[in-house]
Amino acid sequence: MFLITGATGNVGAELVSALAGAGAPVRALVRRPDAALPEGAEAAVGDLNDPASFADALKGVEGVFLMSGYEDMPGLLARARDAGVRRVVLLSGGSAALADLDNAVSRYMTLSERAVRDSGLDWTFLRPRAFMSNALRWLPQLREGDTVRAQFPDVAAACIDPADIAAVAVHALGGGHEGRTHELTGPVAVRPAEQVAVLGEVLGRDLRFVGLSNDETRAELAADMPREYVDAFWNFYVDGTLDEATVHPTVPEVTGRPARTFAQWAGAHADAFR
Repeated sequence: MFLITGATGNVGAELVSALAGAGAPVRALVRRPDAALPEGAEAAVGDLNDPASFADALKGVEGVFLMSGYEDMPGLLARARDAGVRRVVLLSGGSAALADLDNAVSRYMTLSERAVRDSGLDWTFLRPRAFMSNALRWLPQLREGDTVRAQFPDVAAACIDPADIAAVAVHALGGGHEGRTHELTGPVAVRPAEQVAVLGEVLGRDLRFVGLSNDETRAELAADMPREYVDAFWNFYVDGTLDEATVHPTVPEVTGRPARTFAQWAGAHADAFR
């Protein structure tokens, strides 16, 4: 049995679907018992910020797909180990490699990886770069018109389809990837303007791209998140401490097929933009 946390999120939902579609025993940790899940997936209600609440979800589980950043990572990992879990596949990120404890994002990913390493469980770390699904943040603008205003317009990222992250996670949960850190990217680095151009082609719309200035970007970020996270992303994308442009071959090496392009992702999710 595999337990998937974040089971209704961008990666978790893809992973639950992939495992259920393959006939693998999969249990999805959800906050509500009526959460929509694919046929063959079993629901378990729990909250990983309250490790005691998911004790039942761990019964008979061999491998756990775990998100980063929970309040008591050592405690929940100890519960998993005591319940007989053998391996953990941790969804981390590229900033974990920086091990910058002064950066809010790097800190929670770094500390999560350290907790998993110290847990006594077999582990695999997945470090994806920017998600293609981040383009969904432009939905409100696209509903209003044909102009997309984007933050950090000069930053290129080899963004990845969450389904490709899930595909690698399927292999890691099955074993044979213990002690490995998988750096995950799409096949090419693109800037926001290029993504908007692709969306325009897919949707059949003449979209206009506007890059926000640093001042405009910081004001938008400050309206949506705490100051420490604004500073973290500023550090990544203005100071340039995080490299998301380098392409890594991990997806094709692990899955045996090419990583999906942004055009493929946009085509598969076109209905969400309409």
